[in-house]
This record gives sequence, C-alpha cells and structure tokens, in this order.
Amino acid sequence: MNNAASILILLFLAVTFLQSGYDKVIDWQGNVGWLKSHFEKTFIKNQVPQSLMLILVLEIIAGILCLAGVIQLLLNDVRTFGFYGAIFSSITLIFLLLGQRIAKDYDGARTIAIYFVPAVLGVYLLQ
Repeated sequence: MNNAASILILLFLAVTFLQSGYDKVIDWQGNVGWLKSHFEKTFIKNQVPQSLMLILVLEIIAGILCLAGVIQLLLNDVRTFGFYGAIFSSITLIFLLLGQRIAKDYDGARTIAIYFVPAVLGVYLLQ
C-alpha cells in the first residue's frame, strides 16, 4: 500500500475533527458556557458563540475533506481531497492555537501544537 501514512494521518484528522464538531453540536450550550469563562478576561469574550461557530464550520469541513481524501486515495490514488483536508486541518489548528494563546492557556496551546505536527505532515505527504 503506497499511501498508508497519508491514509493514517487523514483518518486521525477526520476522527479528531468530526468528533470535535459532533461534540460542539450535541452540547452547544455547554461548550459556549465553558468557553465564555475561558475567555472572560480577553478581548474576544463577547464573540464566543461566533468564534465557536467558525471553529465548528472549519472542523466539519476539515473532517469531511479528510474522510473524502481517504476514500479518494483508496479508490483511485488521487490526493486532492486529502490535501485540502490537511490544509483545512492545519488552518483550524492555527485558529485554535490563537485562541489558547489569547486565553493564556499555554498547556492547551501545547496540546494543539501536538496535533499540528501530523496535520502539517499530511500537507507535506499529500502535496
């Protein structure tokens, strides 16, 4: 199998973002409440629902593209959807990192950086 690493990375990203998006949809109010307290001392404290919606949209797009990329690689060895999925995943993680840095949650930012490594590796492998 020529694309094993790419497929595994795309599956990792698809699971990460589709599950996260699902959680946001299922527990929207809980997420908004937690994030309002997380960002209460920042300049984005009044934009939490809008920011969460942006992240939700990015996560769903990234997850769907990654899943479509896996299927595309398996069926006809084409990398288009996977490449864009890895790009959207990286962009989403940069937004999440920015939020954690604004909130001065450096442990959270470090965790996001860990996810960023396979996302960028995916971009590299699929370009």
